[in-house]
Amino acid sequence: MQPTPDAVGTPQNPTHIAIVGGGIAGLATAYYVQREAQQAGLRLRYSLVESAPSFGGKIVTDVQDGFTIEGGPDSFITQKPAALRLCRELGLGDRLLGTNDTQRKVFVLDGGRLRPLPDGVMLVIPTRFAPFALSPLVSLPGKLRMGLDLFIPPRRDNGDESLADFIRRRLGQEALDKIAEPLMAGIHVADPERLSLQATFPRFIQLEEKYGSLIKGMLAQKGQAAGQQRNGAGRTLSLFMTLRGGLRELVRELASRLEGELLPGTGVLELTRASGPRPGYHLRLTGGRSLDADAVILATPAFVAARLVEPMHANLAARLWAIRYVSTATVSLGFRRAEFEHPLGGFGFVVAAREKSRLMACTWTSTKFNERAPVEHVLLRAFVGGPHHQELVELPDEALIQLVRDELQKVMGVNARPVISRIYRWPQANPQYDVGHLERVTQIEAVAEELPGLYFTGSAYRGVGIPDCIQQGQETASLVVAAIANQEIASQPHLAVT
Repeated sequence: MQPTPDAVGTPQNPTHIAIVGGGIAGLATAYYVQREAQQAGLRLRYSLVESAPSFGGKIVTDVQDGFTIEGGPDSFITQKPAALRLCRELGLGDRLLGTNDTQRKVFVLDGGRLRPLPDGVMLVIPTRFAPFALSPLVSLPGKLRMGLDLFIPPRRDNGDESLADFIRRRLGQEALDKIAEPLMAGIHVADPERLSLQATFPRFIQLEEKYGSLIKGMLAQKGQAAGQQRNGAGRTLSLFMTLRGGLRELVRELASRLEGELLPGTGVLELTRASGPRPGYHLRLTGGRSLDADAVILATPAFVAARLVEPMHANLAARLWAIRYVSTATVSLGFRRAEFEHPLGGFGFVVAAREKSRLMACTWTSTKFNERAPVEHVLLRAFVGGPHHQELVELPDEALIQLVRDELQKVMGVNARPVISRIYRWPQANPQYDVGHLERVTQIEAVAEELPGLYFTGSAYRGVGIPDCIQQGQETASLVVAAIANQEIASQPHLAVT
């Protein structure tokens, strides 16, 4: 079915796009909609609606007394280029700050003691024999079991499986308990028994299919990664990067480039199909305002999108509701170096679920990055909550800070009193990519075709990191602008989660 000419804008009445959600996915979507429309010579306008008082979502930076404290993500991975590319495009190239890679050591809390992850372990796969063989982290039987990966035939079934099942099958239970669960499941704040391998670590599937062994595959690709991580000056890029003044610099610069209508502190109460000759949607906003839009992009958590679409399409809403979320909190503590006895020789430690610690992990922030603490001070950031201890997120501030101090005393022997503390709670903010996640997303996509002009994007679908959200925002923008250019916006919607 071809849309009528009134389905798209005219010079007197340009196409209007409403973007709901002002986190990094929504900001990126608005930026790329604006850029691609200008490049295509299209007249359109957009409104970016965000219920919080400011844009950025989980990207929150607090700079005080010489400390630079991140409330949410503290960096982005450079192997996925979208965030690095956007920073450079925005003129932030000289603000980029890499990790202190000479200090790149990660510890695992094992039996109440911090044991270093062996040098050469990439994700969970050993690539250097001597450091792995000498490591006290994994027992001799555990090491032998991991070595069997060289001989175990690849799985022939191409269906999804959990991260836990995959690691057990290829490398054994001890590799799961001591490396994969705390390190890899921690990236996604998820239970490895439920975490979808296809949606989170597809590289493992590719290694098994191509090489028949994770160890063989990683060794074969080890040299390639170094060559690809070169910048224009020939220097090796850090795997993780941030900005000198914190990631808020990215949010501020991105928002400053937006020429559309920006509506922070504005929620969407209701979303309905518009009636009349021009198809589209009606948004009833807080404060008594409303918007009419030819297309709507929901860059929100899946449960927010579910609430908005439920009156229009209960089946689609039910599929969106099925994406689970868990809560976390970060607690940052700054100390005087003279009162702090631990050497902080690494990036921090991760905690296996079987440990009695009430922490998920702790980043030694002032070691990981320069310019995060004033001279003669140190900064740490602890993570609590997650799939096993969500109740801790609700503790009062004083109790939560004391919990973290108690745990740091047990693990690191830290007795110093902090000179600064910051708590950031993230209730229901971490989407869970359970086994079958990509199939669920595909089903959502199919059902969403029944609501032309409606798009979804963001961390709930195909990637939770900053680069993933930026990439999805760009792809969503391309779909919307292409639909407008082809006068197809009334018949092409869509779940834009490529």
